[in-house]
Amino acid sequence: MNELIQHLLVALCLMLIIEGILPFLYPQRWRNLVVRLAQISNRNMRALGLASMLLGLFLLLLVR
Repeated sequence: MNELIQHLLVALCLMLIIEGILPFLYPQRWRNLVVRLAQISNRNMRALGLASMLLGLFLLLLVR
């Protein structure tokens, strides 16, 4: 159980690092992207989220 928690924390840390790269390097472009994302309908946002999760799952299966 302890090892599982450690792996989850490592994954969370890596996600935060990756998520922070674009706002750090290109803050204005990131802000413009967030404004555009706010204009996307809930249905399209859900589809984008599902596609992202499925891609992540597929890549995880390939790596593991």
